[in-house]
Amino acid sequence: MSKMTFYLKYRPQKLDELDLKDVRERLVNIVKSKKIPHALLFSGPKGSGKTSAARIIAKIVNCERRNRKNPPADGVPCNKCDQCISIINGNNIDVIELDAASHRGIDDVRVLRDAVKLTPASAKMKVYIIDEAHMLTTEASNALLKTLEEPPPHVMFILATTNPEKLIDTIRSRSLNVVFRKATAEEITRSLDRVVRGEKLKSDNGVQELIAKATDGSFRDAVKILEELAYENKNLEVDKVGEFLFSKKSFEDNLFFDYLAKKDVKKTFSLIESAVDKGVSAKVISETIIRRLRNAYLSKIGLEGEKLDSFNKNELVSLIKLFSQAASDVSSSVIEQLPIEVAVGEWCDKKLKDKQNLVLQAQSSKFKDEEDDINKVKTISKDADDDLKPKTLKASNENNFTKNTSKNNSISENVWAKILGAIRPQNTSTEALLRAARPMNYNGNILEIGVFYRFHKERLETIQHKRLVEDVASEILGNGVKIVCTLTEQTGKEISKDEVNKNTFLSGTDKDTSLSDAEDKDIVKVAKEIFGS
Repeated sequence: MSKMTFYLKYRPQKLDELDLKDVRERLVNIVKSKKIPHALLFSGPKGSGKTSAARIIAKIVNCERRNRKNPPADGVPCNKCDQCISIINGNNIDVIELDAASHRGIDDVRVLRDAVKLTPASAKMKVYIIDEAHMLTTEASNALLKTLEEPPPHVMFILATTNPEKLIDTIRSRSLNVVFRKATAEEITRSLDRVVRGEKLKSDNGVQELIAKATDGSFRDAVKILEELAYENKNLEVDKVGEFLFSKKSFEDNLFFDYLAKKDVKKTFSLIESAVDKGVSAKVISETIIRRLRNAYLSKIGLEGEKLDSFNKNELVSLIKLFSQAASDVSSSVIEQLPIEVAVGEWCDKKLKDKQNLVLQAQSSKFKDEEDDINKVKTISKDADDDLKPKTLKASNENNFTKNTSKNNSISENVWAKILGAIRPQNTSTEALLRAARPMNYNGNILEIGVFYRFHKERLETIQHKRLVEDVASEILGNGVKIVCTLTEQTGKEISKDEVNKNTFLSGTDKDTSLSDAEDKDIVKVAKEIFGS
C-alpha cells in the first residue's frame, strides 16, 4: 500500500488549522453564527486550501456530535465519528466531490439535479463540492442555478474556482463568496512547520522560510518540495536546501532561444515540459523569457543590456508582446504552461509563413513585367470583345455565385473579411469565433466553414451565433445562405483585424463602432476564454 503524500496527510482537519488567517477567521464567524448558507463559493489560486476548507465545512455540518440546527460552535468537528472519518478518507457517499472540468455539460448537471432530490443515505446533509466550477458551460450553469435558488433543505453546495469572474453573475449572487489568496511566506512556513513536527524532521532555522519564498504562494507546492527533500534523505540544512531549490528552478533559457530562433517547436516544447517536470512554475518560465527579451531589446536600441543576436529589433518587440500576453494568461490556464506553448507555436508558425511568403515573392518577381504586359493585352482584348458581344442577363443566383467565389468554389478572402466586418458591430464574440475559422466550400446556398477548435465549432452551431452568420452572409452574398461547420486544421491565410476593420467601414456597417486597441484585446481575450473554457 502506497504511503500517503505529505500534502494529504497533513492537510488541515479543522478550521483553526487553516493557514490563511483571513479565511480562517471568516469561516469561524460563519459557523459561530449558526447560519451556514446552503451555497458557498471558495475562490482563489490553486494550492491555497479551498478543497481542504470545503471538506472541513462538510464535516462540521455532518459531525455526529451535533445536529444541523446546532453545529459545532467552535468550528471543530470531532474527527472521530463515522461521518468525520469517512469524509477524511474521501469515501462518504453523501459528500460528493465533482470536477467541473470533466463534468461540465448540461447533461451532467441534470443528473446532479435529479440526485439532490434524494435524501442523504446516512449523513444529515448532502454536500456537493464542485471544483473548478468556472469550467461549467453557460447552459450547465443556468441549469445549476435553478437548484441553487431553491435547494432542498438537506443539500449544501460548495463551489471552488480559480476564476470566479468566469462564473455567471447569478450563481455568484446566490452564493456566499469566501476569497482565498496566495499565501504569504509566513503562512506557508506555518504549514511547513506542522509537517516537520509531524514527520520529526531535523531542520535548520530558516529552511522553511527558504522553501516558502521559493514557491508562488502555494501551500501544496511548498509541501511537495519539503516531501521531495525528505524522501531523498537530505538533511534540511540551509545550504543544501538552497542548492536543491536552485537546481529545481533551472530553466535553460539559452537553449530555449536557440530553438525558438530555429523554429524548432518540438525541442522548444520539450524544454518547457522538462522545466515544468522539475518543478519550475510557468510564471517563472515566462518571467525569465520576458526578462531576457527586454535586456536584448535594450541592447538593440543602444542601452545597457545583453545581446541576443538571433533576433532583430522588430522581432524582439513582437516576441515581448507575444510572451507578455502568455504571462498574463498563465494564472488562469487549466494547463499552466499552455499559454507559453501557444506563444511558441504562434511565433514559429508566423516565421514559417513569412519565409514562405518571401520565397513566393522571389519566385513571382521575375515574371512581374511579363504578367503586366499580358494583363494589358487581356484588358484590351476583353474591352474589344465586350463591345462586340451582345449583352445577356444571367440568373441572379449564378451572378452572385460567380462574383463571390474563387476557383475552388469557396468564397474569396475579401468576401469573408466583409462578412466578419459586418458581424463585428452586431456581436464581437461571434466575430472572434470566426477569426479561428475559414470558409471551405460554397455552392450558392450552403457555406461550409472549417473551424480550428472543437469548442469554437460547438459555440458557432448555437442558434444565436449561427443565425447571425447566416443573416449577414445572405445579405452580402445576395441570396439565402445556410452554414455548416466542420472541424479542420489551421491552414491558409488568416483574416487580420485590420482587414476586418477595413471591411467593416467599407460595408457601411461601421456606425461609430471602430474598436480601440484595448477593446480589440478584449475580443481576443473573449476568444481565449472560450477556448480555455
